[in-house]
Amino acid sequence: MSDRKVRLALPSKGALGKLTMDLLANIGLKVNRPNDRQYVATIPAVPEIEVLFQRAADIFVKVHEGSADLGVTGYDVVSEEDPGDGTVITAYETLGYGKCEVVLAVPNSWIDVTSIEDLAELTLLWKAQGKPLRIVTKYKNLTKKLLFDRNITNFVLVDANGALEAAPNMGYADMISDVTSTGTTLRENNLKQVAGGNILKSQACLIANRKALQSDTALAITQQILERIEANQEAKKYTSITANVRAGSMDEVGALLTSREQLDQLTGQRGPTISKVYTNGSGSNDWYAVTVVVQQEHLFQAVQHLRQVEGQDITVSPPRYIFGPSSKSGETLLQRLKS
Repeated sequence: MSDRKVRLALPSKGALGKLTMDLLANIGLKVNRPNDRQYVATIPAVPEIEVLFQRAADIFVKVHEGSADLGVTGYDVVSEEDPGDGTVITAYETLGYGKCEVVLAVPNSWIDVTSIEDLAELTLLWKAQGKPLRIVTKYKNLTKKLLFDRNITNFVLVDANGALEAAPNMGYADMISDVTSTGTTLRENNLKQVAGGNILKSQACLIANRKALQSDTALAITQQILERIEANQEAKKYTSITANVRAGSMDEVGALLTSREQLDQLTGQRGPTISKVYTNGSGSNDWYAVTVVVQQEHLFQAVQHLRQVEGQDITVSPPRYIFGPSSKSGETLLQRLKS
């Protein structure tokens, strides 16, 4: 491991692939892939990383077998494929994109079936007729677990690839267990979700091979990636506001901004940052620049507050990162490695 690069498997195409590339670019780890036909790429900012492009559905297997050290894929894939042997660690569970849900869905024509309890009754009725419920799915393990947890046993799982939504209409399955993001595809194929049949909420996640992280290099790179992601996600909650305020001194500006307790959320995480403005030419020298970082939902209240203290030239910009005193995700990773 010490003589080779850290292998990071990324989705090769589709929305998950594009959004993963966008994420890495946003955290300063832009991938250099000269053309879409190349399945190996680099990250110039961290030359110790070798990027391998794979199908999202195959990335868990690659990390599990050790041909990749790290990988980005859907949490639905991880939950379905993980044998529970501890070989693969989920290093970051919520990357914030690729959101979807694995659900049970039946034909709209089944007007008496709206809930998992109705489905259980139907399977008992069909069992008396010697007929199992046929469910087409790519999520056999997850589907089986949900049904067994609901004491539903009279079913068979049907293998298929491609668009599963067509299966009931084509007649090779009675219902489906599949992923949906908006429900539009289900509705357009005359299917409806079963209440209580929500199997798993999923989004893109970062996974790692436990053995690979025994390497100091791989562990350090993984922690760096985690900390960049964490700080970038934290920054999305905040906005930075700067204004010029005229007053007799910095202390006077500080007092104007923080005079009331209810202004806490409008004057920055720790309080305003205040600095002297050196004006051009013969301009007045009693101007101070005030910067506050507030949560997005408090933006306009904070701007209004700055106006109330005669703030001018107000500008707003998004912080790119907000780093805490330590990386929570990095600490969580270390705990998982010890377990």
